[in-house]
Amino acid sequence: MEETIVRPKRHKESDPKAKRQPPYNVILLNDDDHTFEYVVAMCQKIFGYPLEKGLQLAAEVHVTKRCILWTGSLEQAELKQEQIHSLGKDELVDRCQGSMTAILEPATQ
Repeated sequence: MEETIVRPKRHKESDPKAKRQPPYNVILLNDDDHTFEYVVAMCQKIFGYPLEKGLQLAAEVHVTKRCILWTGSLEQAELKQEQIHSLGKDELVDRCQGSMTAILEPATQ
């Protein structure tokens, strides 16, 4: 007697053309009103980066005027951007008026 193998039915996707949302970069823009210490502390607080990564990103944004801090879903990128913008001013710089600026751009693949 032969055994019959029953395979589970596969469900078709509702929209076969649906694609995953592309990732977005959170890009920090340089300015003269924030210190390396501020950038390092921001990287640690918001992204959980170690001191070394924070220093590397602070140096990169200083030299190139922008750097990619993080890449992920648009929703998460918007949250990270909001956290950067709400961090507040750099207390070590008297002329500082507020947080650094971060922009979002689609990540190129």
